[in-house]
Amino acid sequence: MRLETSQQMRLDQRMILAPRMIQSMEILQMPVMELQERIETELNENPTLELSEVEPDEAEPEAPEPQENPDSPTDLEKELVVDLEKDELDFNRLEAISKDWEEHFSEEHRPSRNGMDAESDRKHDAMQNMPARPQSLQDYLLEQFNFLEIPAELEDLAGFLVSHIDDRGYLMQPLEELITGYDQPVTPAEAEQALKLIQKLDPPGIGARNTQECLLLQLTPETPHREILKVLIENHLDDILHNRFPDIQRRTGYDITLIKEAIEALKGLNLHPGAAFSSEHIPYVVPDIAVDRTEQGEYTVRILDDYVPNVYISRRYIDMLKNKELDPKDREYVKRKVQSAQWLLESIEQRRNTLEKVTKAIIKHQRNFLELGPEHIEPLKMQQIADQVGVHVTTVSRAVDDKWVQTPRGIFPLKRFFGGGTRTTTGEEVAWETIKQKLLEVIGKEDKANPLSDEDLVTKLQESGYPVARRTVTKYRKMLRIPSSRQRKDWMLGK
Repeated sequence: MRLETSQQMRLDQRMILAPRMIQSMEILQMPVMELQERIETELNENPTLELSEVEPDEAEPEAPEPQENPDSPTDLEKELVVDLEKDELDFNRLEAISKDWEEHFSEEHRPSRNGMDAESDRKHDAMQNMPARPQSLQDYLLEQFNFLEIPAELEDLAGFLVSHIDDRGYLMQPLEELITGYDQPVTPAEAEQALKLIQKLDPPGIGARNTQECLLLQLTPETPHREILKVLIENHLDDILHNRFPDIQRRTGYDITLIKEAIEALKGLNLHPGAAFSSEHIPYVVPDIAVDRTEQGEYTVRILDDYVPNVYISRRYIDMLKNKELDPKDREYVKRKVQSAQWLLESIEQRRNTLEKVTKAIIKHQRNFLELGPEHIEPLKMQQIADQVGVHVTTVSRAVDDKWVQTPRGIFPLKRFFGGGTRTTTGEEVAWETIKQKLLEVIGKEDKANPLSDEDLVTKLQESGYPVARRTVTKYRKMLRIPSSRQRKDWMLGK
């Protein structure tokens, strides 16, 4: 075998994204609360950034408006490579940016700040008003042991089983498997006895191993149609799910009226008895943009950046860079930090401008949505907004990603305003959302004794001027969580 080395020259094209470009894209994509965290991290890591404590009343009464810097990028795609080693800092530009940001955060639309002490007081008050950790399901069950006469040899075992009950209130692992992890020898009979004690606790249905057991545990002598319910739960849950009332009637001999009354009582039972104690965190929405309606009937767009910390580049570090006697290593360190702060401020300003332009373009297209309601949404693609604003379609995608807008009709994700559509029989373009609303309307008016099949729904929509395929109707019906025609049938009306 022959080994040799050689040199080859190859010409190819590559797109290299500079750190500045990557940071701009990341910040554009961030929702407001994530941007707040990012700025707070930068404040801790970059000494050249400072938190502004300027009060609106302290600002100059006739402060000049911040001028748009001709050197700043107008679009994310126009900024590619920045060579930090060769790029000398423009001190006049830095001072302008520093001054602009101080003035920007002293505008009237910004909330007033009373300094770090006031901010600390607000955080302290917020901590004082935070609710205590809610009681867990396991804590609630164990607490009830104090009111029961439980044999000592079963109390620890019952506590062990309680620790394996899930958030829904079920014990999903087989007892035989669970007791192998117990620290003392225990028989299946003892484990079953301990579980029976747990199943007597509140809430009813706790400690069940499946849906049938959970429902049966909730039946009491006072439950309406108790004996009928017991038969239905043990043998006909699947028939109830699929609305097969005639099958239940044939197998049990019960009248359909009686079956329906029993099922109404069944609806009062709880499939997830432990759900009330769930510690699942439900996030709340913080809108990034507000759309307001003026008295003249026009819509204005405001960027809601009240949560964004007021930061600017410290003049002290800009002055340090002007000092020619500064140690070269120190100078290089300060230059990098100032450059990083400059990129951050420009990226935030770029995000603000892009969000405002994109939202204005969206609202211009979706005025009927705001005036008449969501059913009047117009078909809209991101490429249309990109062409109107003058940016790449990926910029629009990042701008609307995970962003929420507050409107007179409620709070919506920005992506809610985008969607495809089709053409009616008259040639008019209509959004898929409108077809969904029409589908709901048709099903709402159907005869429940003879509900419409998906084929019938296709026909009804075509009669209304909406030519859609059967698979589209089926998909939208499932998206809207509408049962099939058989499950929607009311057998009482069909008698």
